[in-house]
Amino acid sequence: MSKQTENPVSSGLKHLNIMVTGKVQGVFFRASTKAVADQMGIKGLVKNQKDGTVYIEAEGKPLMLDAFLDWCKEGPEKAVVEEVTVTEAEIKDFKNFDVVKKNLLW
Repeated sequence: MSKQTENPVSSGLKHLNIMVTGKVQGVFFRASTKAVADQMGIKGLVKNQKDGTVYIEAEGKPLMLDAFLDWCKEGPEKAVVEEVTVTEAEIKDFKNFDVVKKNLLW
């Protein structure tokens, strides 16, 4: 069988924008998110927001994204997640999962 290269949309990938609210900064949320995403084959980014939330963009197969969202609702050991807001968006075709260290706007 020959293998054809699929574009992300036809391969069944989804893109989610995720906002996590609660005690989610200063508890290794970003580093833990990257570790979990890498294990699940999820691509995207995670960054702290000025308002104290954590913002995640995640792309992957729907089943993996569901498991990833379940993890986001718990977070790492010292996190206290109050709310997880999710919206679907267009695929950006991320190549890996990055931790954004600093927002240059604040």
